[in-house]
Amino acid sequence: MPKILITSDSTCDLEPEVREKYNIITLPLHVNYDKSSHLDNVDITPDDIYKKFAETGELPKTAATSVGEYKDFFEKYINEGYEIIHVNLGSGLSACYQNVCILSRELPQIHPVDSRNLSTGTGMIAIRASQLASEGKTVEEILPVIEDYGRRIHGSFILDKLNFLAAGGRCSSLVALGANLLNLKPCIEISHEECGKMTVGKKYRGKYEESMKQYIDYKLSLFDGIIPDKVYFTHAGIDKDIVANIEQFLRDKNMFAEVITSRASCTISSHCGPNTGGIFFVTEK
Repeated sequence: MPKILITSDSTCDLEPEVREKYNIITLPLHVNYDKSSHLDNVDITPDDIYKKFAETGELPKTAATSVGEYKDFFEKYINEGYEIIHVNLGSGLSACYQNVCILSRELPQIHPVDSRNLSTGTGMIAIRASQLASEGKTVEEILPVIEDYGRRIHGSFILDKLNFLAAGGRCSSLVALGANLLNLKPCIEISHEECGKMTVGKKYRGKYEESMKQYIDYKLSLFDGIIPDKVYFTHAGIDKDIVANIEQFLRDKNMFAEVITSRASCTISSHCGPNTGGIFFVTEK
C-alpha cells in the first residue's frame, strides 16, 4: 500500500476528533496584531479575537504559512517515506497554495491541491483524500477524484452583523450600518470558478435563527442529487441553544444520515465575526 499522508491548512475547520479519525494533520496560519503574532487555534482562539475586538475595536490581520515553514513541516514526513497530499485554502483567498507549489518544485513528494474552497469545504476534500488513501489508492489515482469531488461541494454561510466586515475594510461602515438597521442577513457564496473567492448572494431578514432556517431551506432546494451521507454545519460562534436547534432542524429534514457541527478557525472567524454559520454538502454532479 502506498505511504500517503493527508495534510491541510488550519482553515479546514475540522474538529480534532475528525482530524484524528482520518489522520489529517493541519498547519496553522498566522494571526497578527501590531504588537503580537499568533498561530491560528494554537495560542489564540476566535473567542480571544472577539474579546479584543469588543474591548479595543481592533482586528488582526491573517497571513499565509511561509514556504520555509511548510518545508520544515513536510521534510520530517518525507524523510519517513511519505508522499504528501496537501489540501490548501482556495488560492483566490490566500498565498498558501502558491507557497506549497513553490516548495513542491524542490520536494516533488509534496502534491498541493487548490481546494477552491474555504472552511469545512476544504476539510471535506481532505477527508475524501484520506478515505481513498486508506483504500490503497495511489497519489495519481487520488488527485483527479478529489479535484472532481471539490467542485461538487456546495458551501455558503450567512452573517448576523456586518461589523467585522466593516472593521476589516471589506465593506463600508455605511453599508454595515444600513444592513444592521434593516436587520438584513446576507448570504456569502463560495465560488469554485474564482478559487474560493466570496460573493454576496440572497439576503434574509429577521431574527438570526429564523433567517438561518430560511437559508438552509433555500440552499437545499436549489440542488438535485444531494448525496445524503452527511451535511456539515460550521459556525464562527453561535449561542449553543441556536446551534442545537439548527442541528435538530437539519436532522428533521431526514435528508442526511449524519449532521456534523464544527467551529470555524481564527482565520475564518476574524473576517466574519460571531453569529456566522453555514452548511456544506455534496451533490452527485
